Parts: sequence; structure tokens; C-alpha cells
Amino acid sequence: MTSDYTMPMEFCPQCKSMMMPKDGMMVCRKCGHKMPKTAGGESMVSKTKQLNRVVPVLEQESAGLPTTSARCPKCGHNVAYWWLRQLRSADESEVRFFRCTKCNETWREYD
Repeated sequence: MTSDYTMPMEFCPQCKSMMMPKDGMMVCRKCGHKMPKTAGGESMVSKTKQLNRVVPVLEQESAGLPTTSARCPKCGHNVAYWWLRQLRSADESEVRFFRCTKCNETWREYD
């Protein structure tokens, strides 16, 4: 989303905070200083353009993970998703995780 404002930002001459439009005046939110609007008439106009974007949604937690032949300790099925995570210090090997494609049991293997 992009926005264009026709009125420039105003800053309070006393405390340097941003001024906000209120009742035809510019009012400081911090100290309450008021001053007349200086640009663009009586109202602030905002123009917004919506940008079209495609956001992929993964229906399952395991979507996109590779599979391998591994026996599930719960149901005995021979196909599982797998991924690696560094759980210990960087000089030790990664831990291999598996998730059964049939019953979703998750287990790990260490080197």
C-alpha cells in the first residue's frame, strides 16, 4: 500500500513534536501549541493505492518438506518428512528430525 499526502508535515516550533490537524488548526500532541494550517486549504487529503500481491498459504505444516525412507516408531510406516536443525553449539552436528507421513509422529536422530 502506498500513500501520498497533499499537506506537508508540520512540527511544533516550541517542542519540535509533530503537529496534528484538529478543528481547522494544527495542534501539538505533546505541549498543546496551536497554529493555523499553512498549506493546502482546510482538509488533509490522503490518496491510497492498493498493490496486488500473491501470498502463498501452506495448508499443512509439513508441506514442502522432502521425504525419505524411515521407519516410524509409533505406526511402523516407512515414509517420513525430514529436516535438520542446529540445536547444540556450532561445532557439533545438526539434529535430524523426522515426521511420519501417515500418523504425524515426530522423532529425532543424532549423529
